[in-house]
Amino acid sequence: MNRFVLILALAGLTLGAPARAEEADTLTPPSQSWSFAGPLGTVDQAAAQRGFQVYADACSNCHGLKYLHYRDLSGIGFTEDQIKKIAARFEVPAGFDNQGNLVTKAATPASAFRNPFPNDEAARAMLNGALPPDLSLITSSFPNGPNYIYALLTGYRDPPADLKLADGMNFNPYFPGHQIAMPPPLNEGDITYTDGTASTVAQNAHDVVTFLAWAAHPDMVQRKRIGFGVVLYFLGMAGVTFALKRRIWHGVH
Repeated sequence: MNRFVLILALAGLTLGAPARAEEADTLTPPSQSWSFAGPLGTVDQAAAQRGFQVYADACSNCHGLKYLHYRDLSGIGFTEDQIKKIAARFEVPAGFDNQGNLVTKAATPASAFRNPFPNDEAARAMLNGALPPDLSLITSSFPNGPNYIYALLTGYRDPPADLKLADGMNFNPYFPGHQIAMPPPLNEGDITYTDGTASTVAQNAHDVVTFLAWAAHPDMVQRKRIGFGVVLYFLGMAGVTFALKRRIWHGVH
């Protein structure tokens, strides 16, 4: 019995070794400067709006944002008229006709973000078996999420000479195993910003991560303000309590 347990333990160590070596060989994402970082951080609305443009132009054909509605874009400074125009660019499901065929219509501000695929099976069929993740919570899905996503988006490069990539895979040293099905989503000059900001891969990546960080926590700024107010309240109450204590008990030794 003890010999059997030992064999299982050794087998587990042997099978786990490649995975641990793979993780150890993965580069650590460098830290970036984020407007939303820290307890007093806030969302850079200009960057988030540019990031939405990057998402819409470069990411939305494969990745959804199932937890967001178009009206939520007011949280990064878009006006009601702008949101109506943005939503109208996308077709969303609107039920079925008499023959059972899916009917679509132009989205409205109340519509959920368009899902690029009707289901996971359709996504895999169109993308050689790969399933693009939904991006609603992507920056919260990984440790050091914003830095990791930024590093992943900007980290594509030619593979080393001794590495043979599998068919349809791309080399990225920040991705576990270094082989990722997603081709480089950002290319220099592909995005033309409406505000005139110079469009580089680094800028695109920084902006879209800012947008996705907001998408994961649309109420982030409000929560931080409430938390800051609560801290100030308790500090004030502590001061008042201390002053009352000194006044009431000053004659007691």
